[in-house]
Amino acid sequence: MSTATTRPPVVEDTTVDHTGDIAAIEQLIADVETGYNTNDAELMVSGFTANAAAGNAVGTVITGRDALLDAARRGLAGFLQDEYVRYEVADIVFLRPDIAIAHKTARAVTAEGELIDKDPAMVALYVLVREGGVWWVAARHNTPVPQAG
Repeated sequence: MSTATTRPPVVEDTTVDHTGDIAAIEQLIADVETGYNTNDAELMVSGFTANAAAGNAVGTVITGRDALLDAARRGLAGFLQDEYVRYEVADIVFLRPDIAIAHKTARAVTAEGELIDKDPAMVALYVLVREGGVWWVAARHNTPVPQAG
């Protein structure tokens, strides 16, 4: 075993202008929000790859777009039917020209869009890939944020 110290690499693509990529990823996450807020399961998962995996806020990992669509349909027709959210993209890092990670925060809002949560109630990590010129969610993981008090 070597005793030499190896410096960890910084993995971030700066070879291209990602302005358009950022807009596309922000739109993809906005579509998830709109799908959630309008009970449109198809829109909510429209940006996920066929083999995407998503960890939800209660720790269940759902694999495959068809399974994600089924879970979204059941949730939006059930316990999420009258729930509304506001998402904010916190950061996007391009690991390679065609691979990115993004974080979003989520807050509960009223049907009119007024904030209920003062602070984010959830943080989500997205792993995104660009395939055929389109950005797709390959994986997402939701983590609830404990509220103070």
